[in-house]
Amino acid sequence: MPFTSLVARLPYPSATVQRAVGIAAVLAQALIGVTGSIVRVTGSGLGCPTWPQCVAGSLVPVNHPGIHALNQWIEFSNRMLTGVVIAVAAIAVLTAWRVQIDHPGRTRLVKLAWTMPGGVVLQAVVGGMTVLAKLEWWTVAIHFLATTPLVWLAVLLLRAFREGDEPARPLVPGRSVLVALAVVMWLVLAAGTTVTGAGPHSGDINTHRLAVSVETLAQVHGGLLVLYMLLLAVFGLQLLRAGAPKSLWQRYIWVWVIALAQGGLGSLQYVLGVPEAMVSFHVLGAMAVIVATATLWTGSRDRGPVTSLEAAPRELAAA
Repeated sequence: MPFTSLVARLPYPSATVQRAVGIAAVLAQALIGVTGSIVRVTGSGLGCPTWPQCVAGSLVPVNHPGIHALNQWIEFSNRMLTGVVIAVAAIAVLTAWRVQIDHPGRTRLVKLAWTMPGGVVLQAVVGGMTVLAKLEWWTVAIHFLATTPLVWLAVLLLRAFREGDEPARPLVPGRSVLVALAVVMWLVLAAGTTVTGAGPHSGDINTHRLAVSVETLAQVHGGLLVLYMLLLAVFGLQLLRAGAPKSLWQRYIWVWVIALAQGGLGSLQYVLGVPEAMVSFHVLGAMAVIVATATLWTGSRDRGPVTSLEAAPRELAAA
């Protein structure tokens, strides 16, 4: 293929470059969710009331009756950040593709890399639907939840750059608990979006809210977090029984630290009446929980040694 030959001319990415690209993918996917929360808490969700244009007849903010210029630029800046995410996703694909050219067996790495631009396109469509639906709470929830698997996949991509392609071999027995932990994590996130849907930060004063008591939804959200921590404790007992390696214990402890901090932040946010700044910090904490849980997931199995941190010998690459 002509494009493959063009990619083959790129310098082979070093181990440092591969790791940097993986980290950039994780940060880009996580931060776009945080900036989205800033749009919401500042009431800028309809700062650009149309999509893909900002206002009718213009792709960029212009003076518009009834829309403050600051709200326009906050929403427009969030849209522009999507361009950065697309660029990072494209670099991830090119990096993985270049690696595969020298190491044809690295198909899983390339597939994971392609989920990055694919997810960005999906998010752009969902984001457009959210604007056109005038920020109905359930569309905002879908828009946020669509980001969460992309953060998870970015962590898997980062790990894939540093591991082999053998079938996954569990390092501890009973990974079903870890599967349950991941499922409950997403239930916690989904419950959190309902709290937001009923809360004071709608993104626009005219947006319909979820007509359910915030107190009730917050209790469900908190109860699911407790369940998450109980499953995390059970998994810790499995690590203890299996004599898990030190690296896995370190990941496990980090999950506890981040989950406890996130729970404490959520409780404080609720007591203080959900101040705007704390909402965005809570979203940042949610992204950190996803990253930590995904890191625990990847660290609990082994796929053999990585073979692609160095370019293949020329005769092998040519073959």
